[in-house]
Amino acid sequence: MTLQRVWLARGTVARLLWPVSQLFGALTALRRALYGAGWLATERAGVPVVVVGNVVAGGAGKTPAVMAVVEHLRSEGMAVGIVSRGYGRRTTDCREVQLDSDPRDVGDEPALLRRTGAPVFVARRRIDAARALCHAHPDVRVIVSDDGLQHLAMARDVEICVFDDRGVGNGWLLPAGPLRERWPRRSDLVLHTGVRPAFAGYTARRSLADDAVRSDGTRVPLATLQGRTLVAVAAIAKPASFFVMLSERGLALRQCIALPDHHDFEDWALVPSADATVLCTEKDALKLWRRQPDALAVPLCFTPEPAFLAALDAKLSSLDGHQAS
Repeated sequence: MTLQRVWLARGTVARLLWPVSQLFGALTALRRALYGAGWLATERAGVPVVVVGNVVAGGAGKTPAVMAVVEHLRSEGMAVGIVSRGYGRRTTDCREVQLDSDPRDVGDEPALLRRTGAPVFVARRRIDAARALCHAHPDVRVIVSDDGLQHLAMARDVEICVFDDRGVGNGWLLPAGPLRERWPRRSDLVLHTGVRPAFAGYTARRSLADDAVRSDGTRVPLATLQGRTLVAVAAIAKPASFFVMLSERGLALRQCIALPDHHDFEDWALVPSADATVLCTEKDALKLWRRQPDALAVPLCFTPEPAFLAALDAKLSSLDGHQAS
């Protein structure tokens, strides 16, 4: 039984871990209190900061939400930058993510976020990334932080909590449950990325794009893949969701390969194109194309409801000296 399943109910394993979760809760509460009292410093980036993150461990659709927020703000003519820790990267410095950056050096999610057209910086401390970004791109007027709800060293102006259909699971803190911190907590906006929201909040629609993308950027309509021998691979938090969406588009998958989130594909064995066509997520493609150049990336279309975007605009417009439009 995996922890993800344990966290859905208050069963035996969860109850055995509950005392440890109380210690975790006390430590996180103490840390938050130290920041609140000024014993630990919270620093400002110099421009408004929107943090998009989750209070539950495991993927909840945070990165697609970040991309949707950034693309919305850019569509309104706003100069936006993105900061991230760069989870899973092999480097530790503060650096800007380039379009040709190796995902192993910057992290796979920042590499994907760079494709929004916004500048992206990664650093172990997000406030360091924010300051470096503002120095390199002084035109930036708002920063979107990929994750970081618990990174209290960086002040934020808007917090967006993202949830999938698990909601808060069994409602217990780590390791007895999925919560990184107690819920409910103060949050400006709650966004549900699944199809069955567990509680009140804004919703979003998820679907696969009509076209897959080759490594050279050319597109292949998904409809043309029907009847072909297909192998699907996903190294994301919930690989099964990708496989289900492919099947719902009428694609018969000969094999589904589920790998750990952020897998580096260094051990990937080439699948000859004569045997099958390999399908993967956009995030995985940035690493898989080095080993399987003919793999097809299938983008995810993530569309928050208009009321969410309007509420975000209103939050930003209320900030002194800043207008969302």
